[in-house]
Amino acid sequence: MYFLQAPQVLELQTFTTMPASLRRPQRSVWADANRGGQPTDSFLEGPVFDDAGNLYVCDIPFGRIFRIDPAGTWTQVAEYDGEPNGMKFIDAHTLLVTDYKNGLMRVDVQTGQITPHLQRRNTESFKGVNDLVLDAQGNIYFTDQGQSGLHDPSGRLYRLRPNGQLDLLLSNVPSPNGVALSPDGKVLYLAVTRGNCVWRVPLLADGSVAKVSQFFTSYGPSGPDGLAVDTQGRVLVANPGLGYVWVLNTRAEPVMVLRGPAGASTTNIAFGGPNRSTLFVTDSTHGNVLTHSLDTPGVELHPSRLKKGQPVG
Repeated sequence: MYFLQAPQVLELQTFTTMPASLRRPQRSVWADANRGGQPTDSFLEGPVFDDAGNLYVCDIPFGRIFRIDPAGTWTQVAEYDGEPNGMKFIDAHTLLVTDYKNGLMRVDVQTGQITPHLQRRNTESFKGVNDLVLDAQGNIYFTDQGQSGLHDPSGRLYRLRPNGQLDLLLSNVPSPNGVALSPDGKVLYLAVTRGNCVWRVPLLADGSVAKVSQFFTSYGPSGPDGLAVDTQGRVLVANPGLGYVWVLNTRAEPVMVLRGPAGASTTNIAFGGPNRSTLFVTDSTHGNVLTHSLDTPGVELHPSRLKKGQPVG
């Protein structure tokens, strides 16, 4: 990688750490498959804020969702037989969750009730859904990653429309992961973990995609994971294998590197705090949430226009 100007390097600070009472140092099916059997007491992802400034994160191997208040106090909201990953609010009290095991699920954060939203496509199970983002029209874009990679570039990107129509936009992605939209909603950025890059996906007026390109190329043992975009159009990329968050300008040039503590696995990111200008980062392997204040707020996330009643499929 060649830079005309070296990026500014800043250190992420610890906002909060999962309490010992919530950790589960035990074997799990998820850890056997994804962590080489290494004991994993938690694996945090999916950060998202509610309107009151509470941060929600999920714990993939044990099917748990937590609420963290602005003071850093943890409360368990739900636990169920699933593997929750990406999360977004579809109304003030309902999270839509990409669950690797079950598909798209809804979580009522007031009661902890879990209900299915979209578990299969044409009766076929998903490979393993991973992350999602909503646009201003109520469309939900989500990735179906499974165990895809360079050996099996068959990961998928879907769009679920407010009327329940499901569109397959891409089916050739080697490990599609995080997704984020440009401020005008016309471009979707897609983290391609095993390809160690971020794709740029133009969203055309007729509902199709074309001229999908490789926007940014990283390096290291594990590629881009969670994504976010700020109001300048800069793309923020969580890179767990490096313990970094890249801050990229619109030319995909790193202008800033937010560096986690030694050994950190920086997986997912969300803007929160006053004016949405503070970045919060899950350090999954250590059960930490890291943070750094930035000079530009993140784009405002859109609520869904899907009705809260019955699942769409």
